Amino acid sequence: MIKDNRRVCFVVMGFGKKTDYETGRTLDLDATYNAIIAPAADAEGLRCIRSDDIVHSGVIDVAMYEMLLRAELVIADISTGNVNAVYELGVRHALRPKATIIMKEDVGRLYFDLDHTNTFHYEHLGKDIGHSEAIRAQKALRTLIQNALASPSPDSPVYTYLPRLQQPSMTEKEYRQLLDETEAAQEMLSAQIQSGQQAFKESRADDAVKAFFAAAQMKPGEPYLVQQLALATYKAGKPSKLDALIEGLRIIDQLGPDKSNDPETLGITGAIRKRLWQETGDIAQLDAAIRYYGRGFEVTRDYYNGENLAVCYDFRCELQIDPAEAQYDTLSARKVRSTTIEILLSLIANPSFDQRSDALWIYATLANCSFALSQSEDAKRYEKSFFDMKPADWEIETYNANKVAVLKRHTA
Repeated sequence: MIKDNRRVCFVVMGFGKKTDYETGRTLDLDATYNAIIAPAADAEGLRCIRSDDIVHSGVIDVAMYEMLLRAELVIADISTGNVNAVYELGVRHALRPKATIIMKEDVGRLYFDLDHTNTFHYEHLGKDIGHSEAIRAQKALRTLIQNALASPSPDSPVYTYLPRLQQPSMTEKEYRQLLDETEAAQEMLSAQIQSGQQAFKESRADDAVKAFFAAAQMKPGEPYLVQQLALATYKAGKPSKLDALIEGLRIIDQLGPDKSNDPETLGITGAIRKRLWQETGDIAQLDAAIRYYGRGFEVTRDYYNGENLAVCYDFRCELQIDPAEAQYDTLSARKVRSTTIEILLSLIANPSFDQRSDALWIYATLANCSFALSQSEDAKRYEKSFFDMKPADWEIETYNANKVAVLKRHTA
């Protein structure tokens, strides 16, 4: 095996899609790593190791502390207020006087005890990062990396205010072994996640289940992997639709959806509950779907939960015996759709909209909401934009299922 003797860039950040509850936005932190951090570090000749990929042995924190002490550079992304990332940043500041870069997504709030530090900002478009922003951020981050590694001045507030403090040291052999193990784990996990994502794009739900199950075994309890495994499981429909839904619900229940404010967890749980109602006719499942979708929409005002909440109100309206309850559901559905359209039109007006990875779903949601509000010309225009983006089979199936439900309810 060829030894990798490059200087190490240790990346401290969350994993997968995380919600910033200050702003109600969901950010794909893997996109931040893959589109900005890793390319910038690699271009500067650094060996990039991510904190969440550490293979722990013995005392669970030893490997993390070793990396925070020994890495020539640490980049800490504190977007979404990730408490682990902020803690690890503090440890780094205590262990090394310099070569630490702090970064965060532009909209989120910077926590008070870091207000005095220099922080690199970048922008997410929806959950993802646009191409032009990725190129800009890579270039800017490369400059920061060059300066951080070359500067003799401390960037740690600890060593700035305690200039006589001496940096600790440790031996080399175990550290190099740890780097190799961590990098191998990082590559294995990344391969499984990419395999699962590709299977989703190609409507191969069975293969997505296998890939995300393997990834979840490597990283037990990670919310993003649990979410994707639950999603793939119920979409696979094996051995039957009902069995798959029950298993998907068992998987997502690991994340405690009854107490969660994570819109991904709430949206997937709502989807499973809605389909359980369709399979069984149990109205309690439909009520539960409305509860989960409703909380997801309130937390983030995201269009996925919004559209599905409105559809579930439509379903329940048809079952109501009390006219007042039926009217409540009708008016609630209309209000949610009107709000959702306002939200999405503001996104389309953004000059960077064409770089959003979720543009397809924005058009799909606008089309169905417009059909429901009898805005037929707008709906047909948005629908054409949806199909022009060449959606996958399962995406078309999902769109059409919602459209059929909308037209059945709202076409005279």
